[in-house]
Amino acid sequence: MPVKKSIFSDDFKELPYWWEQWTPADAIPATVPAETEYAIVGAGYAGLCCALELAGEGKHVVILEAGLPGEGASTLSGGQVTGGINVGKTMSSKKGIGKGDDALKRAMLTEAAQGYRYLEALIRRYDIRCDYQQNGRIAAAWIPEHLNNWKKRLPLLNEVSQVRAKILTPDEMREEVDSPSYHGGVLIERGGHLNPALYYAGMLDAARSAGVTVCSRSAVMRIIKEGAHYRVISQRGNIQARHVIITTNGYTGAETGSLHQRIVPVTSHQIATAPLPEALRKSVIPHNRGIAETQRVTHYFRYSPDGTRLLFGGRARFYPLSRRQSAQVLHAHLIQRFPQLRDIKVSHSWGGKVAVTLDYLPHIGRTAEGLYYALGCNGSGVTMMSWLGHRLARHLIENTPLQTSPYGTSPLPGHPLYHGNTWFIPLLGSYYQVRDYLDKSTYQQKF
Repeated sequence: MPVKKSIFSDDFKELPYWWEQWTPADAIPATVPAETEYAIVGAGYAGLCCALELAGEGKHVVILEAGLPGEGASTLSGGQVTGGINVGKTMSSKKGIGKGDDALKRAMLTEAAQGYRYLEALIRRYDIRCDYQQNGRIAAAWIPEHLNNWKKRLPLLNEVSQVRAKILTPDEMREEVDSPSYHGGVLIERGGHLNPALYYAGMLDAARSAGVTVCSRSAVMRIIKEGAHYRVISQRGNIQARHVIITTNGYTGAETGSLHQRIVPVTSHQIATAPLPEALRKSVIPHNRGIAETQRVTHYFRYSPDGTRLLFGGRARFYPLSRRQSAQVLHAHLIQRFPQLRDIKVSHSWGGKVAVTLDYLPHIGRTAEGLYYALGCNGSGVTMMSWLGHRLARHLIENTPLQTSPYGTSPLPGHPLYHGNTWFIPLLGSYYQVRDYLDKSTYQQKF
């Protein structure tokens, strides 16, 4: 009986590939200050951008991070960036959209495009060396119906967001991605990818240079309203704050009150391959695009910044897995799409939590208890959470209504049957996977 070959390289690591370039470390000071004007819970993209904007206006800001700054989703993502291609997607699929909804969608797309410009401006302003490349992103059509849906969306998307998107025929798609799995696609020219860990490190340095205090290992346990202030109780000390801002995204806990019941955390897994032979590097994704599939349980992939490895991510399973187990599942999915990579080993495996909202839209807002928040990346964290942190800060500085942003027009929605316990995720995720499989099978049987 032949011996089954291991898919793991000799130097395999259960760590993010990105941490080879920058590794999260403890923040200084070691103790939490006694008071501040603004206390931000969560040191991800949203928290840092919010703090940076506030500090730039002379505000005193302290960020409380449960672990090490950068240990969460901000340095665990795929690093693909665009300006609003996912915004309004669920609204577009609904029948009978009224004029108000259409206006809201336009406003959201407009701000999403502003968010992408904001991201590029941050990189330039602070000279962040994060391997940012604007070489396009592709939505890879799982079935022809998905491509038809994209055709309906493109006129408005190009008009408002100016992302320069165009349809790719199946033959054109094969020239972009050397895989038989796709039935065409959409090329978004105004999009690209970066190293999320180096981008995060640059933002962290910028925030600290602006005077922001970042406290690591300071998990918040309770937030208590005391007159015109709040007492925030953390594992490394208590702090009194005039305002509290929640930017914990997929790591939002019960200490935030009702927000915990409005965020559904879903784990996304990723792998990095060992370096590819030169011939494969030139053929698999010849134009070095970022790729995201269109099915319900999606996969996304791209080359590493140096172009030597393939980084491949998705929802490996909807229940807890070890890093080796998730790598085995993702490797099997990778080989389904790229049989030519069957002998390529896996060098890294990692995962992080994505914040999904019940309306699939990001939000800024204020709770009944007076806590401000920027939450709900829904898989578009690099651009949207950076922007929404900045956007919320501008609201606080200028004292404008939250409704001036389309992402602040409605509060985070809840559901009477959801109280923060994600017991249903394995069932729902498996259901979506079956539907994706049936969609593909039904199409293949027709032809």
